[in-house]
Amino acid sequence: MIARLVAAIRDAALATVVAFGLFVIMVGLRTEVSPSGALFLQQRWREIGLLCALVFVGRLIIALWEIRPHSLGQSPRRAAFTLKLAQIFAPALMAAALVLPFVPGVDRYWLDLGILVLTYVMLGWGLNIVVGLAGLLDLGYVAFYGIGAYSYALLAQYYGFSFWLGLPLAGILAAFWGVLLGFPVLRLRGDYLAIVTLAFGEIIRVVLLNWVSLTGGPNGIGGIPRPSFFGLPFNMSGEPDTFAGFFGLEPDPIHRVIFLYYLILALALLTNWVTIRIRRQPIGRAWEALREDEIACRALGINVTTTKLTAFALGAMFGGFAGAFFATRQGFISPESFTFIESAIILAIVVLGGMGSQIGVAVAAVVMIGGFELFRDLQEWRMLVFGAAMVVIMVLRPRGLVGSRTPSIALGERKAIGASHVSEGRG
Repeated sequence: MIARLVAAIRDAALATVVAFGLFVIMVGLRTEVSPSGALFLQQRWREIGLLCALVFVGRLIIALWEIRPHSLGQSPRRAAFTLKLAQIFAPALMAAALVLPFVPGVDRYWLDLGILVLTYVMLGWGLNIVVGLAGLLDLGYVAFYGIGAYSYALLAQYYGFSFWLGLPLAGILAAFWGVLLGFPVLRLRGDYLAIVTLAFGEIIRVVLLNWVSLTGGPNGIGGIPRPSFFGLPFNMSGEPDTFAGFFGLEPDPIHRVIFLYYLILALALLTNWVTIRIRRQPIGRAWEALREDEIACRALGINVTTTKLTAFALGAMFGGFAGAFFATRQGFISPESFTFIESAIILAIVVLGGMGSQIGVAVAAVVMIGGFELFRDLQEWRMLVFGAAMVVIMVLRPRGLVGSRTPSIALGERKAIGASHVSEGRG
């Protein structure tokens, strides 16, 4: 026991030394402007000491925490309880999403935040097809998000397409690029697949940045048309052919925001419905077989090429839908909106929520995107709070918030499957 305590203290001390080396530059030195306008470095040793103390205590607790090998997975009873909780929580979350715009006290800020959260929920469900179901680590998913946004923007700018015509075309074009990405990576796995998809995402961003004659380069594309409600535009004129005039309402900009909120909610629910339906089909079971063991999947006679390409194409299509919605909501897009950090956030949502779990991805998006806004007043400290929260989640729930689910297909009664029995959740 004493030897274990000494080893834990030594491990915590080593982690504190590493943290000190990082915090000296990242936190300890900050540039400030003097009243005369000159720049100077402000030293913050007290904050460094506090953070190092937190690292020491946290690492010591983790080192002393006894984790038995069989405790990493969920027992059947615990898995069943988790699923029952999810079955109750999912309808409650759905009901809250439906009534949010009409809750007293909900203003434009909360609706915009809800739209942002639902966008990432849709992106997370799209990437969950590739990563969670097919087991293909994709670090360039933001490329399809950007392709969908620029496809709609260019179709609207050069050909006058409305949002309702540009939306399916943006998804189809994104799916086409998903297939193009899938062909070069058919023989790649693991880290090599991640590097190639990361490179693909950067290639798309660089092309958007440098093809100035088509994409506008760093200046982006502005004046993107807004969607209408069955041909009724949202403007403040109040004429009979507008949304407010047709329904006899007082013109208000909040009408368009509420419409966009329900639009992205419908798109997200469509993504969820299609994913659940397809995972019960032969192609969905082929994705899960590929995720568990590609060699065994080939031995069963499953066409691995088709399986991988369909996963990339379908995931990319939903990314393209989300990108088209992002373009019409913002009215302006530029390559700065489609950087690698976006792919990292979406992948973190999938992993933290539980790979393969639809409700887990939704909860993770709400926590990561919506909860992150609660710490906006902390300024630069909110990144530390964000990182600490992710560490705590991965320590307490290494397989994600929801690490178990019922099987897609079962002979007889469906029983909950713990995450320790399958590969999903190990990424």
